[in-house]
Amino acid sequence: MSEPELPVLPSVAGRVVHVVGARPNFIKAAPVLAAIDALGIPQRLVHTGQHYDVRMSDVFFSDLALPAPDVSLGVGSGSHAAQTAVLLARLEPVLAPADPAERPALVIVYGDVNSTLAAALVCAKERVPFAHVEAGLRSFDDSMPEELNRRLVDQVADLCFLTSPEARDHLVREGIDPARCHFVGNPMIDTLLAHRARFDPAPLRARYGLGGEYAVATLHRPANVDTPDAAARLVGALRTLAARLPVLLPLHPRGRAMLTAAGLDTIPGIEIVEPLGYIDFLSLVSGARVVVTDSGGIQEETTILGIPCLTLRPNTERPITISHGTNRLATPEGLAPLLDAALRGELARPGDGPPLWDGHAGERIAAIVRDVLAARAAR
Repeated sequence: MSEPELPVLPSVAGRVVHVVGARPNFIKAAPVLAAIDALGIPQRLVHTGQHYDVRMSDVFFSDLALPAPDVSLGVGSGSHAAQTAVLLARLEPVLAPADPAERPALVIVYGDVNSTLAAALVCAKERVPFAHVEAGLRSFDDSMPEELNRRLVDQVADLCFLTSPEARDHLVREGIDPARCHFVGNPMIDTLLAHRARFDPAPLRARYGLGGEYAVATLHRPANVDTPDAAARLVGALRTLAARLPVLLPLHPRGRAMLTAAGLDTIPGIEIVEPLGYIDFLSLVSGARVVVTDSGGIQEETTILGIPCLTLRPNTERPITISHGTNRLATPEGLAPLLDAALRGELARPGDGPPLWDGHAGERIAAIVRDVLAARAAR
């Protein structure tokens, strides 16, 4: 990993500091940043650069009208250990300056990526208060790096912001004080609802020559793409999908070589495209007949859009997308019957939708942050 010279760091004294590093973080942070700004609370945005190129990062800032980061750390890719080590070293002087008077009032981290874990560890070791947005989600699959990150972050968070009601039960079973837990709703859905009027599949249909119904696929989880056997099973599932509908596959850099070696580019009916920005991608999804994915966030977004979603994983940390949405878990070998059921319109979505997925999660988080900071100042 490269070691660029770090920029002069702006003061974070007394401010709320948001740490983001990957595209799901940007989507979740946008409404929280806006709501805290509306309350007049000073804040800083730190971008670790875990996702660092235009398609994986910059386009999300422009699509979501996010402010330019105050600090960009340029961490880049690497193994879990190497990436987390660099993150720790580069985040420490930002989040825990040597002078206690220069430290943040509160750090907010999002989701379950390595940037989230590293920021949490710096805060915990240096006694800097921090909050975790999307706390308490559990797949109960410790082979997932994200599951380990989620568990570790929640154990040391001062505030746990919950996007789903069952998250509180998970946290309490793990010994976390319920007073630290706040069910606020889902800021990723705030972002979707705020931009929904901008979703238009027509330009994407024209760009990719889609005259009729089509499917969208996104696949990047290590368990699906990091070994030849897993990649072969996944390619088999995509053959099943492409036999029924034309498929658009915005392909994440992770796993591209392994999937190609397994024969991905030999499947008729699949168009492989580069990762898309937020508006383009959700425009494409909003016009799809079905989505096949292994992404957590897309399970949530299709739940609100009402698009059938088949998740190629044995488990999900978002079971509410099954009980209150159109999501179903599938194996590559078992995809066909679920796909046919989806195409027959049999994956109905309950009318009520997930609780508090109403577009106001960012405001709830901001109000709690305001009250916590005010209570601390009064002591």
